[in-house]
Amino acid sequence: MSILVNLNLMLEKRNMKSYELAERIGITTANLSILKTGKAKAIRFSTLEAICQSLDCQPGDILEFEAD
Repeated sequence: MSILVNLNLMLEKRNMKSYELAERIGITTANLSILKTGKAKAIRFSTLEAICQSLDCQPGDILEFEAD
């Protein structure tokens, strides 16, 4: 089982660069990169909320469950 992070797709749909999103939500570009590549072990609800507000999307637009 794994959780896929589709943040790149949402950024493309919104014509937004990673550094713009990082600046808007108040995290470093390095931490955003860790999240985008799926290497993060966890995400704070406050960060997820900020991402969803900035990209005008739902958590399910960003996170996807995939069975092995």
